[in-house]
Amino acid sequence: MIKKGIILAGGKGTRMSPITKAVNKQLLPIYDKPLIFYPLSILMLANIKDILIIVNKGQLNQYKKIIPNGNNLGIKINYLEQDKPRGLPDAFVIGETFIGKENVAMILGDNFFYGQNLTKKLLENTRLKKGARVVLHKVPKPELFGVAKINKQNKIISIKEKPKRYISDLAITGLYFFDNQVIKFAKNLKPSKRGEVEIVDLLNRYKSKKQLTADLIGRGGAWLDTGSIEDFYKTSAFVSAIENRQGFKIACLEEIAFNSKWINKKHIKKAINFYGNCDYSKYLKKLINKS
Repeated sequence: MIKKGIILAGGKGTRMSPITKAVNKQLLPIYDKPLIFYPLSILMLANIKDILIIVNKGQLNQYKKIIPNGNNLGIKINYLEQDKPRGLPDAFVIGETFIGKENVAMILGDNFFYGQNLTKKLLENTRLKKGARVVLHKVPKPELFGVAKINKQNKIISIKEKPKRYISDLAITGLYFFDNQVIKFAKNLKPSKRGEVEIVDLLNRYKSKKQLTADLIGRGGAWLDTGSIEDFYKTSAFVSAIENRQGFKIACLEEIAFNSKWINKKHIKKAINFYGNCDYSKYLKKLINKS
């Protein structure tokens, strides 16, 4: 079972400048919660309780103010600072001590996932023992993404970054599951022309060993990349519509922890106190009044 997870929450967020000049993108609100709550909730739904959040140098305190310390959620949260973005695989070099000899999941801090069977799929993926698995999602404009072509066994046979010619409409999302080889492979990568190590090169190492598989978010599931200001607002509108229509919250960290029996009502009351008089707190009050 994969029991460790990394959230890569560094980066400059240049596509959302000038907003991101002062505040890290992952701390900006998607509807009523900071963006970072959404990827954190995905790891928690996958039953991953040992989590490393990699942040930009100098931004650590902002995160510590907004994310309840792990004890309040029944999980363990570690932080490491990155002095500059060196590419996604750098997370495994920075996080080598955290990972140790175990397998690891990684999610990008600006990714949003939603779907009915999502928890079941996440738990299946944490059973990965060998190789690497990438979560894919169908997109209407594959030329804007890194895409993967798969065979009938869900093995990935080719990967292309922003292909000019169509090879597949399955985009590589920012959710990955790796065995422990990932540290060694990440260390041996050479930077690309951009001066960063590339996730595609890391995945190709696994592909060359025939150890790269895919999992697909099917119909009814959603993956939204919040990299641009337009996508950011679309995601916010999506969350608002679902929460107001159905009456439950997406990415309510305390609810996930409470339902998993990692925390009790006493912890929820502390959380209500911490957040103050807001809709999120009112939702938590309803949660403990119901149970």
